[in-house]
Amino acid sequence: MNKALEFLQESGIFYLATTEGDQPRVRPFGAVFEYEGKLYIVTNNTKKCFKQMLENPKVEMSGMNKKGQWIRVTGEVANDDRREVKELALQAVPSLKTMYNIDDGIFAVLYFTKGTATISSFTAQPETFSLYI
Repeated sequence: MNKALEFLQESGIFYLATTEGDQPRVRPFGAVFEYEGKLYIVTNNTKKCFKQMLENPKVEMSGMNKKGQWIRVTGEVANDDRREVKELALQAVPSLKTMYNIDDGIFAVLYFTKGTATISSFTAQPETFSLYI
């Protein structure tokens, strides 16, 4: 999980794919952090992507670093409404404080319950690993 987290943080912006019925939906994300050994993302619970993840927790994320490598994280997510997780999210990604606060009623954090990551490039064999051992 740490390798995936570090890669996504280095990428800055990564893209999250969900589904709405039979239509894929992709959008940029930028907040990712670790808590209790799990990979977390952040969103707003009024957004369609949040509702899509609740209806179908299967997601994929992809990002690219400046070395010409890209990552694909495939897995399932679950909502975590605990206050301490939201507090940590604001500490881990300080820019979130401009959009959310713990008691605003819209701040949502989700974690990968399971997943795999693959780091690829045009010059090396892909490296695939589990998020959790």
